Amino acid sequence: MNKTPRLVLILMVFALSVATSLVMAYPLDGYEETGIRRVEGARLANQGLAKGGTQPPGAMLATEQVDLRLAGKDLSLPPTDSAFTAQIKALLGKDADRYGIAVLDLTDLDNPRYAEYRGDHKQNVGSVGKVLVALGLFQALADAWPDDLEQRKAVLRDTVMTADNFSVSDHHTVRLFNVEKRELVRRRLAIGDQGSLWEYLDWMLSVSSNSAAAMVMRDAMLLRHFGKEYPVSEEQIKIFFSSTPRSELTELFQQTFWAPVTLNGLPLDQIRQGSFFTRQGKANVAGGGNSYATARTLMEFLLKMEEGVLVDEWSSRQLKRLLYMTERRIRYASSPALKNAAVYFKSGSLYKCGPEEGFECTPYHGNIMNFMNSAAIIEEEVDGTKLQYMVIVISNVLRQNSAVQHQTLGTRIHQLIKKEHAVVSP
Repeated sequence: MNKTPRLVLILMVFALSVATSLVMAYPLDGYEETGIRRVEGARLANQGLAKGGTQPPGAMLATEQVDLRLAGKDLSLPPTDSAFTAQIKALLGKDADRYGIAVLDLTDLDNPRYAEYRGDHKQNVGSVGKVLVALGLFQALADAWPDDLEQRKAVLRDTVMTADNFSVSDHHTVRLFNVEKRELVRRRLAIGDQGSLWEYLDWMLSVSSNSAAAMVMRDAMLLRHFGKEYPVSEEQIKIFFSSTPRSELTELFQQTFWAPVTLNGLPLDQIRQGSFFTRQGKANVAGGGNSYATARTLMEFLLKMEEGVLVDEWSSRQLKRLLYMTERRIRYASSPALKNAAVYFKSGSLYKCGPEEGFECTPYHGNIMNFMNSAAIIEEEVDGTKLQYMVIVISNVLRQNSAVQHQTLGTRIHQLIKKEHAVVSP
């Protein structure tokens, strides 16, 4: 494959979720509960006591404030509102047919409004698929300890994971913070790096580390297989993956990451993570299929999470906290209109370029494929009105800066929601 003639060479770049060290998740006061050292580093940085940036107003919620807004409610997606859909489609302009989009406005819970255009359009959603990795892990935790939340917390907090060859390779860097010395190092995860299971989850969903995602996938499979015997020793891990037949590993992969999709009421033919996120992970374990999602199924995923029925209420709450953005925002979430809003966000991209006269391939401008995918929950109180809405955007607009397009959509949709509820910015 590497010997393809230059004239037909296709530049293929995977930009899965976020640029290096740009996005963070989990509330800043979460260190005491979770032991996520990077969170403590971000909190200290916000106070000027360590290296790192400060936070926008919307990123300052405490852990107890980052909660499920629909817990205990039994909602389903409302029928599509034709007028609302027309408004949303108009924001897409001439390229509307290159999008799949869904917007659920929950500001007035007595009258929720749902807009959807090409909601059944299916494509690879890149790192947005990491939410399905988290789902698989939380489902395995719940199945092992269904009535013991403290044990689940202890497993997340106290399990020490050591990066092995599953983590190879990745271009994303992670934040390695030394709490005692208040020192921050940013680099790629390397074989031998250690962190708790909670920290690996955070690295996977905050800076979208593919290496961390592969390690979480490895351990989710181990948890599914060993159950209450998890965690197991490094030697047991090596023996398990080297001695288990490949067909059985594929079956275990699907039990870990596909079965929970169906179990939680989502259609597997519309949303699925089909493989590991690293080259070596794919070599070690064949997932057995491709990866995809639609705007509608991702919206259903977010709605179930907000209701507390993804696995269970505790798991849904933890996932929402892991998606809470607490540092520099990118793509859809970087809209200036959202600076005061709490944003829960996952993004993923994949672009591909080929020879074309007069065309220069730059990030997020693919001329053959230019996938950009955003999943977001937005919460903001404006003039006494608590705005809350969910957005899924799946796009493939060629030769255009898809990151900027999603940012612009973030602004326009927020303005539309505010107008619909007759509120203005402070």
